[in-house]
Amino acid sequence: MTENRLIVVAGAGGFIGGHLVRSLRESGFSRIRAVDKKPITEWFLAFDDVESMVLDLQELPACREAAAGADVVYNLADMGGMGFIELNKALCMLSVLINTHLLMASREAGVRRFFYASSACVYAADKQTDPNVTALREADAYPAMPEDGYGWEKLFSERMCRHFREDFGLETRIARYHNVYGPNGTYEGGREKAPAAICRKVIDAKMSGRHEIEIWGDGHQTRSFQYIDDCVTGTRMITDGDFAEPMNLGSSELVSINQLVDIVEEIAGVKLERRYNLAAPKGVNGRNSDNTLIQEVFRWEPSTRLRDGLAKTYAWIEGQMTGEVPPPA
Repeated sequence: MTENRLIVVAGAGGFIGGHLVRSLRESGFSRIRAVDKKPITEWFLAFDDVESMVLDLQELPACREAAAGADVVYNLADMGGMGFIELNKALCMLSVLINTHLLMASREAGVRRFFYASSACVYAADKQTDPNVTALREADAYPAMPEDGYGWEKLFSERMCRHFREDFGLETRIARYHNVYGPNGTYEGGREKAPAAICRKVIDAKMSGRHEIEIWGDGHQTRSFQYIDDCVTGTRMITDGDFAEPMNLGSSELVSINQLVDIVEEIAGVKLERRYNLAAPKGVNGRNSDNTLIQEVFRWEPSTRLRDGLAKTYAWIEGQMTGEVPPPA
């Protein structure tokens, strides 16, 4: 890959997409096209020296405009957040149009390589019923019974990538993201991941003096959380590599939601009364990433400690909520 070839990042106005664009810039790529549906003023990260386009990538003509002349296309234009995906299954399913039309446009444009951001939501729910979960291997996606709505869309889009590779020769790469968090991302509104939501709630309790926190579910559900820098490193590694099958991209450091709250309380220097909302969306009881495959292929896995990543995330969200730091440019 040469630095003057055009790289397209779809979903560049979002959390992971913005960090990916920044990483590509810092690596010396001079031709980057950032695409998102949102107005540029609403992007988490935007850069004056990057070609920025506002397009609805559910439409094929928009995808053709986005992919024109591209060497590599990264599709990160459809990400979740439990509060959103459990209540918007039809909208999640409609995102299949983005990946399908981007694949069609990329094939037409002669794109050399196409990356698709899939999700751990593709894994069968019956393998995630116990908080003391066995880490999920890539093969556990089949027999298929993914999370309703979002998970089915992701799994279908994985298959679409596979068949475009096999039938049309478009080199596709797929990462199954496990819960990504970090600064310059969503921390309210329903699309945020648990680390950002817990940081926001702890900061709000501290600022308001109420010293209580609502936790979705019973707090015993378990997850692994991957820091954004590791996600971007792994995304680029998988895209540039020779391994073509879907691959887990996540931390293997398993914690319960209660333990996550413990860490954020410690960072904030507070102890809060916990109220458990058992009616709120909580997802599966347990999910962790088995990193055997990525270690075998790349001799690497995400390694940022949760405590370290949360400290940076907490500081950024606190700055946003208190107005002590400016919003991202």
